[in-house]
Amino acid sequence: MSLVSQLMISLVSTLAGAAGLGTPKEELNYSKNYTWASGVGADQADKQYRAQRTLAASATEDLDLSGVLTDALGDAFTLAKIKKVIIAAAAGNTNNVNVTRPAANGAPVFLAAGDGIGILPGGIFVWVAPGVAGIAITAGTADLLTVTNSGAGTSVTYDVIIEGTSA
Repeated sequence: MSLVSQLMISLVSTLAGAAGLGTPKEELNYSKNYTWASGVGADQADKQYRAQRTLAASATEDLDLSGVLTDALGDAFTLAKIKKVIIAAAAGNTNNVNVTRPAANGAPVFLAAGDGIGILPGGIFVWVAPGVAGIAITAGTADLLTVTNSGAGTSVTYDVIIEGTSA
């Protein structure tokens, strides 16, 4: 199996104000591009999991990065290192999609157990580690990302893409 991917982040904005004889403005054109070849080194990845998932009201699920999930080709998704995580909450959600590092067996994407981020409806979380190290995944001790529907009453839908290496 081979994996080649490119992530492009771009922000173009204009900040304008009011002044006596004109309109002062500041323009920003910022972009960051990442390209990964297939492999297990720096700027490489060889494993990808992607899905659209739905959580019932107040529900929680653990994404196990060490052999429980299957990739788009039906193969076990077992990571040695994480290189990128993208999680996007559906715009139609009422509740947030919370992503955390669980206290037991949490993948160290966040600094400490219990740390995480709430993704508001329509929002996106992107985390990238292009170097050779990535974040090490260890089966049974450091391989879970917890995703939680932040509230009661309605389900939430989210897209998830996780890429990394097999060694």
